[in-house]
Amino acid sequence: MTGADLLLLALGAVAVGAGVLVVTTKHLVRAGLYLVVCLGALAGDYLVLSAELVAWVQVLIYVGAVVVLLLFAVMLTRAPIGASDDLDRPGWPAALIGGGAGLGLTVLLIHAYRWSTVALPGAGTAERLGEQIFRSWVLPFEVLSVLLLSALVGAVVLSRPDIGRPVRAADGGAADGTAAQDAVDVDSGGRR
Repeated sequence: MTGADLLLLALGAVAVGAGVLVVTTKHLVRAGLYLVVCLGALAGDYLVLSAELVAWVQVLIYVGAVVVLLLFAVMLTRAPIGASDDLDRPGWPAALIGGGAGLGLTVLLIHAYRWSTVALPGAGTAERLGEQIFRSWVLPFEVLSVLLLSALVGAVVLSRPDIGRPVRAADGGAADGTAAQDAVDVDSGGRR
């Protein structure tokens, strides 16, 4: 084993340990921070494998944007930040499904490759990666951006308790709701 192999194993152990902590903790904010550690360890794995561009994209997109979006959504929806008993559910069904899927994939890969070696393609460059993303993968890239934007809009809508509530008629107001609309306009800043 070389030093790179040992570093890969160590970073993999950190990633798996942080991943286990993500799904077992009762604190939602701590789960987000453990996710940062897990994704950072994966970026370290990419650096060891000489995929610097993928490592920095991992840091910028996943660690930077997705985790910040997760924590932002937690703050916007006023979710409980401390320990929550709602997150304490039996873990054996998930462990059984995850263990079965992992075992099945291991058997499938061993059966498919039978410990044979696979020729790797040449080292990728930022130019080749950008060419693939913006020629072959541009539609999934844009769909993902729309998905993240809609998640952010949904978080804002969920955080506003006044959206979707029926407007109550003000005292002595008209039945058609104009007085209620006037009251809402005055409450929202006093300007019409």
